[in-house]
Amino acid sequence: MRMLHTMLRVGDLNRSILFYTSVLGMQLLRQKDYPSGRFTLAFLGYGNESEHTVLELTENWDISNYELGKGYGHIAIGVENIHATCTSIRQNGGNVTREPGPMKHGTTVIAFVEDPDGYKIELIEMSSRPKDE
Repeated sequence: MRMLHTMLRVGDLNRSILFYTSVLGMQLLRQKDYPSGRFTLAFLGYGNESEHTVLELTENWDISNYELGKGYGHIAIGVENIHATCTSIRQNGGNVTREPGPMKHGTTVIAFVEDPDGYKIELIEMSSRPKDE
């Protein structure tokens, strides 16, 4: 078994695709409209779906925003240089909500950003990650 994807419902699919591709560097892998269900699915990621876990964005045509709820945590993305990544995110219009630094009670260097719908995305600097965290 392996994880295939994480799904987020978004209010404006084009805006979200632009954020995940231009700000976070993902690729749009595939997209399909389902007129009878009145929704569109888009799959994005850093590699082919056959080998990588991807992000599924769902736009329900009749809903323009969602309450995120208290159960949602975040998506985590591993990066090589967290400071350069945060700088690039800011330069591309992204919102860094927690500056890079060690996590509480640990040494792994993390930062947080938000997508256009307010979903939290944790950035983890891979080289700072101890084997036991």
